[in-house]
Amino acid sequence: MANTILVGAQWGDEGKGKIIDVLTGNADIVVRSQGGNNAGHTVIQGGKKYVLHLIPSGILRRGKMCVIGNGVVIDPVALVDEIEGLRKVGVRIGKNLLISDCAHLVLPYHRALDEQREQRQGHAKIGTTKRGIGPAYGDKAARTGLRMADLLQPELFTKKLEAKMRENNSILKALGARPISFAKVNRDFLAAGEKLRPFVANTVVYLHRALQQGKEILFEGAQGTFLDIDHGTYPYVTSSNTTAGGACTGTGVPPHRMDRVLGVMKAYTTRVGEGSLPTEDPAIAGMLHDMGREFGATTGRARRCGWFDAVATRYATMINGIDELAITNLDGLDTVDPIKVCVAYKLDGKTLEVPPSDAAQLIRCQPVYLEFPGWKKSTEKAKKLSDLPKAARDYAKKIAELTGARLSMISVGPARGQTLIL
Repeated sequence: MANTILVGAQWGDEGKGKIIDVLTGNADIVVRSQGGNNAGHTVIQGGKKYVLHLIPSGILRRGKMCVIGNGVVIDPVALVDEIEGLRKVGVRIGKNLLISDCAHLVLPYHRALDEQREQRQGHAKIGTTKRGIGPAYGDKAARTGLRMADLLQPELFTKKLEAKMRENNSILKALGARPISFAKVNRDFLAAGEKLRPFVANTVVYLHRALQQGKEILFEGAQGTFLDIDHGTYPYVTSSNTTAGGACTGTGVPPHRMDRVLGVMKAYTTRVGEGSLPTEDPAIAGMLHDMGREFGATTGRARRCGWFDAVATRYATMINGIDELAITNLDGLDTVDPIKVCVAYKLDGKTLEVPPSDAAQLIRCQPVYLEFPGWKKSTEKAKKLSDLPKAARDYAKKIAELTGARLSMISVGPARGQTLIL
């Protein structure tokens, strides 16, 4: 497998957690490089459902090392809760987890500010999870954030926290929100820090030593290409680099040590939150929701759904340098006939082959569709490509061709065994 970056080729929720779980069988180390507990990766193993927010999906496999990199923003209390929750259901967490000492902290005032700002946006709201991720990255960029290394030095942390709490409580008061108790935050975070202390290390050094030893590393992305702070549908994006470059900056592993980029995309398109979704269709959304599909792992929010958008995925291939593709949720289309695929956009009489950068233009784009015959048969029991109906095989191959990368995996259900390796 060599060193692999896994990225979402759409707006997140592409099924990356399941694909990571499958790939981890051939990896030694799984690294999370960005985002926070606003992301949720769902893995079904042995009939049990696991939803992971900060801990890499490799934690569910014995003998695999998991690393939370410097590019991740961490709510220590939430991370402790996640660790303890996994332990209660039999997941072993000990020397198989490392946390970067340079990772920034998400604090309660970040969440409060996130909520206040979102409420004041009205119709222009971003649709954040209100987990404080954006404000935490804001502090990081402003060079005023607190990091895991600070948390492990109680006197230093308390001093820095007190100053930050005064500043942010003043802002919250001006916004009409209630101030946050410094004493409680200090107590809760220092307690969480002590529980996390055994896991905290210089993960850059660890990863480079692993590379020297010939270990195979899987870089786990959160969210998707079009939520990237630079390349996504700005301003309706997250606050980190969700594209392949984020795997380098968020871990300290240089680009020339990366061997391949695997892009994950659904057989249709979904999005959570605000912002344009050119192929959105209430009919397909209703069908998928009625099937119990497409509800957020982190928020439980119903996802917006639409037809496959090859314009978007083609651009994602360009940005990320995607070599191979994994198509998920093919079984979600088992009853649909015909199936539409967007192959271009129309904007003001012009045909566009790539999405416009401006959000106001993107929302005016009209999709140009091709139609493909459905297969109207269950694909859930397929074990190899030839088990799929011909129309399903043709559809999967065509959307990969339109995206511009080699098709290497197809998922036909949530379980690990429902994955076709091509």
